[in-house]
Amino acid sequence: MTAESPAQTVQRLFPLLAEGKSAEAAALFADSVSFSIPHPPGIPWLPEVDSREGMRTFFDLLQTHVEAKEFELRHVIAEGDDVVLIGHMVSEVKATGRDIDTAFALHTTVQDGRITRYHLYEDTYAVAKASLDD
Repeated sequence: MTAESPAQTVQRLFPLLAEGKSAEAAALFADSVSFSIPHPPGIPWLPEVDSREGMRTFFDLLQTHVEAKEFELRHVIAEGDDVVLIGHMVSEVKATGRDIDTAFALHTTVQDGRITRYHLYEDTYAVAKASLDD
């Protein structure tokens, strides 16, 4: 059997999240994780994360507060252990009923078959506008 490529490992994440399988999604991560999602203060689904268990908490919080409506992965760029995914997503913030409509780039790193980096870049203005009270 051939070992899975870093891009294949990362791409297994999205179907698991779409099915609400936080534990299975978190199992793709290493014990120690570099996590970064720049965001405005007060976003309730963005905890401090530095571990596999922290990723599970993040995925659980995300499902509690946000409902995915559209997800389009447009490009996957892989070089060595690094995988960058570029796409577009629309999610509804449950508390406000407003949509976050944003392009995104996700920089991941996979080492020894586990994801060690999860750095998401998205439109923080769109996140704030949809999430926070006016």
